[in-house]
Amino acid sequence: MPTSLSSGSAPRAPKPLYLNFGVQVLAAMVIGLVLGFVARSMGPDAAGNANWLTQTLSTVGSSFVSLLRALVPVLVFTAIVASIANLRELNNAAKLVWQTLLWFAITALIAVAIGIALGLIIQPGLNTEVAAEAARALSSTGSWLDFLKGLIPSNFIGLQASTRVTDGSATTSLNFNVLQILIVSIVVGVAALRVGPAADPFLAFNRSFLKIIHKVLWWVIRLTPIGTIGLLGNAVAVYGWDALAQLGWYAAAIYIGLFLVLFVVYPTLLQVNGLNPIRYFQSAWPAIQLAFVSRSSIGTLPVTERITEKNLGVPREYASFAVPLGATTKMDGCAAIYPAISAIFVAQFFGISLGIEHYLLIVFVSVIGSAATAGLTGATVMLTLTLSTLGLPLEGVGLLLAIDPILDMGRTAVNVAGQALVPTIVAKRQGILNQAVYDNGKSIEDLDADAVPAE
Repeated sequence: MPTSLSSGSAPRAPKPLYLNFGVQVLAAMVIGLVLGFVARSMGPDAAGNANWLTQTLSTVGSSFVSLLRALVPVLVFTAIVASIANLRELNNAAKLVWQTLLWFAITALIAVAIGIALGLIIQPGLNTEVAAEAARALSSTGSWLDFLKGLIPSNFIGLQASTRVTDGSATTSLNFNVLQILIVSIVVGVAALRVGPAADPFLAFNRSFLKIIHKVLWWVIRLTPIGTIGLLGNAVAVYGWDALAQLGWYAAAIYIGLFLVLFVVYPTLLQVNGLNPIRYFQSAWPAIQLAFVSRSSIGTLPVTERITEKNLGVPREYASFAVPLGATTKMDGCAAIYPAISAIFVAQFFGISLGIEHYLLIVFVSVIGSAATAGLTGATVMLTLTLSTLGLPLEGVGLLLAIDPILDMGRTAVNVAGQALVPTIVAKRQGILNQAVYDNGKSIEDLDADAVPAE
């Protein structure tokens, strides 16, 4: 909330338009689209490989995502531990936790119902032009057994190593399981609370470390315009309109569902709870915009948490709990709309009839199993979890992979919007929302200055 000026101070001069972060990202999207079409028109090089411009766009975009991913494990751990410790400062912590989980479920239920309705009305599986031979092998699948096994950490930091042998050479890569990191973080945070004063030095160190990570992430986030050019440009260069045209009805159903949730359901819920929807979008837009281009709820977490506290007026003690939890489990786009429409698409494409029990299973998986998406681009795992639960052919997922990056942008934007929405609604209903802050938000440049607040 803007502070009042003293009588002797001069008002701060507005920044030039080209220095505005939102304007920079929008300009980057236009540049990315143009460069993407140019790269696609250039075609492959003489050796049949991607041309230099496509390779450059791919490198720039993947480097930006890599920077975000590199900080995810430590960010999730420190944020969850700090959020659990902050619950000590809330008188009604148990009620806030219960209300948060309830509203996570309510919004997911509405989103999956919209997805099912659109799947039945638009019937994307009956209107597609893609051939069954286009199905690709899946690199990862999901099942309830895999999901339950994934809850048990294989090591303290949730790291997993995988080795691939290509042309006689072995390449080993390290990945992390956000769900396992979440479990470890919750256990450590609860244990720290139960230990009592002896854990105070650890919690103080964790808070300081979290502030440092937030600052580093803000530096990375300021690179978003550059990353946007690479990510969006590469998506256009690689996929173009050809793949989208083949699955046009399916893509349309997904984006109509995302639009309805983001611009109809969420504003309605805000209005019902006495909150101005326009003010919400003005405040939350930096996080929604970043989520769209980065395709990572976890990577957007610092912005989401900051705007929830500084722009939307949610108390820090509650926002620091609800937002990190939502970034790993609250996925209205990836875990509700997307698997619902996609499962119906697969059933229609392969000529499989679905009964009422199948639609109820879709609802159950979407509301209960959303943690399987784990905050990064894991919607494919969520979809295979849904298909395996329904007994539908997993080969159908391979049909949809061609345009998944294009869809993932919209899915992640809706995910992050919901992750900021629920804490705001719960805080309002519990009487702890700072209405003056909600009515007078800050720009992302102001938030940057507050990225490391004083205690």
